[in-house]
Amino acid sequence: MLTKATAFAWFNNAATLMTEHKHELHLLDAAIGDGDHGINMDRGFSKLIHNLPEMEHLCLGEVLKQTGMVLLSNIGGASGPLYGALFIKGAATVGDAEALDASALLTFLDVGVAGLVTRGRTEEEDKTMYDVWAPVLRKYKQSLEAGMGMEQILEECVHAAELGMKATIPMLARKGRASYLGERSIGHQDPGATSSYYLVTALYESIRE
Repeated sequence: MLTKATAFAWFNNAATLMTEHKHELHLLDAAIGDGDHGINMDRGFSKLIHNLPEMEHLCLGEVLKQTGMVLLSNIGGASGPLYGALFIKGAATVGDAEALDASALLTFLDVGVAGLVTRGRTEEEDKTMYDVWAPVLRKYKQSLEAGMGMEQILEECVHAAELGMKATIPMLARKGRASYLGERSIGHQDPGATSSYYLVTALYESIRE
């Protein structure tokens, strides 16, 4: 179940991963973008962790919404609005629920990712973070239909996210600054897909704990 406590653990895990991999994200973005993705992701999630004590009194849905607002305001660049949309749109499905089971979490992610897609005007194989989220959603749905529990579902999603992330390497970028490079964008892993992989990993770790 994704409870408020589990959500807080998710964000703490994500913040740790973004800090640990800040230089990696910087190098990936320096190759095909502005080179600020590592700094931006670290800043956004550090600010989120700083704000968590102020969210203690909020319900789960409001926590998820406020998370989106913080990320939107503090990540910056192209990724801030995308991660913001993921959480803000997804939070609208939660209502007053105190916890999300596997089915409800899928709804949260499904609607959130749809918001991300709308905001980014992207589709699969554009070499963006959606190339992680699309296979994650497919794997989640398959695993849920197979009767798996949330921890096992998310473990499968981490594997799907890793494959999706690596699949961006041979892609030609069709969105964002990377698209200006044309064929020179081929051979580089997308930084947004990489940070999304870490966010999925952090979610799995919070449920496993």
